[in-house]
Amino acid sequence: MAAHGAADKREGFVLADVWTTSRLAADAARPGIRRIAPSELRAVLRAGWEDFRGCPTQLVFLCVLYPIVGLVAARAFSGGEMLPLLWPLIAGLSLVGPVAAVGLYEISRRREAGEKVSWLTAFQVLRHPNLPQIAMLGIMLMAIFVAWIAVAKGIYMMTMGHLPAPQAGGLWQETFGTAAGWRLLLIGNAVGFVFALGVLMLTVISVPMLIDRPVGIGTAIQTSIRACLENPRAMAAWGVIVAAALLVGSLPAFIGLAVAMPVLGHATWHLYKRVVA
Repeated sequence: MAAHGAADKREGFVLADVWTTSRLAADAARPGIRRIAPSELRAVLRAGWEDFRGCPTQLVFLCVLYPIVGLVAARAFSGGEMLPLLWPLIAGLSLVGPVAAVGLYEISRRREAGEKVSWLTAFQVLRHPNLPQIAMLGIMLMAIFVAWIAVAKGIYMMTMGHLPAPQAGGLWQETFGTAAGWRLLLIGNAVGFVFALGVLMLTVISVPMLIDRPVGIGTAIQTSIRACLENPRAMAAWGVIVAAALLVGSLPAFIGLAVAMPVLGHATWHLYKRVVA
């Protein structure tokens, strides 16, 4: 048994060395970018839906997502300073979504290769040779998420901080029934758009690329930015699709997110495969 474990460990080290060597070579080469039309996003979404149907993961998302959303909502609706941050907190989950979807990319990658998959396949990414690079990108996205929450709180204090601390029933009226509330919506959504656009450019290609190819985080991010700059209409349309799907999925008590998020994750993989040569 010990000899078998040692052999597996040696094999892991060899695989990591091979991957590292390949990564250095891949970083030296500049990946090609294909130009796609916005109309091709239909096929991307269709492929994402087929991956979801072939390997449903909605129960996993419900088990992970609902405790998080539930805790945030419970803390917010108890009143106090957390209540105005409820929507920024929930909306901000999309900022870390690209890294949270790495398991979905692995499922799509293996399905594309003709391999048999299950929802457990998502956890195979924990043994991926590029996991340190993915973790670095995850830390960067968490920092962006924290920055967004801090900025959102600052915008609230600047526009509505002079008002008494709202309760759950009064926040809606204060937001949509006062001039300060409309300023909050205008400024908050504008700043949120900038954060979302930045994360889209940084991650729409880079995260699936780290799963698919032995590249470093720098090459992956550069490729993602290039892909967005060379496909502005298609990537803008994709950003709108993602935002709309997450909004619609959030409306019925967030239940729709258990389908919207995995379908978007799988579809992002197929978008990456269409864009990067």
